[in-house]
Amino acid sequence: MMDFIKKSMDWVLEKEDEVAKKCAIKPEDVEKQIKSLEQKREQLKKKYNEEDAEMQHILSRLSIIKADASKCSR
Repeated sequence: MMDFIKKSMDWVLEKEDEVAKKCAIKPEDVEKQIKSLEQKREQLKKKYNEEDAEMQHILSRLSIIKADASKCSR
């Protein structure tokens, strides 16, 4: 599914580039798209970092639990 979305987006961008080369698109419109995409990217980065930090916390706790459990098998 992601491959389909990627190919579709590439096709759309190619068509948009063709229109830009014919001077039929406003740079301001493209700038709006860029700003919107940058905002979405920043939101995704923030969400990723928050979730990654939570995963790291869980992994740390699991490592402690494993160490405690390992003491019992000795």
